[in-house]
Amino acid sequence: MKIKDVMSRDVQVARPADPIQEVAARMGAGDFGFLPVSDGTALVGTITDRDIAVRGLGQGKPGSAPVSEVMTSTVTTVLDSDDLKSALDLMASARIRRLPVLDRHGNLVGVVSLGDLSARVKEKSVGETLETISRAG
Repeated sequence: MKIKDVMSRDVQVARPADPIQEVAARMGAGDFGFLPVSDGTALVGTITDRDIAVRGLGQGKPGSAPVSEVMTSTVTTVLDSDDLKSALDLMASARIRRLPVLDRHGNLVGVVSLGDLSARVKEKSVGETLETISRAG
């Protein structure tokens, strides 16, 4: 099975200059805690609700601070043509729950999450990946 068969295609993005308060409000309204950050067509990072809380508010940044000040700029990605196993292996080794998905031209085309995988794939490896990610340090 390929990543493109299980990924979420309807992906909202944040821009590096977006205020973190605006992004937090979008996350709350959409009931999600993760957004890829793109500058034009280039994926430049990701931001999570935890990034906003810990790197933003926890460090005294105002709600008007730009996403670029709190985002994670080192991004692990997969290609939409990759096998499902490659996403599971990356998630387990990097201990992450969501991966931006790129096409062969490097354009963001979706996100694959453990939630997507657990809802759409009935493989033992999904549970094993969650267990690996959830293990303490």
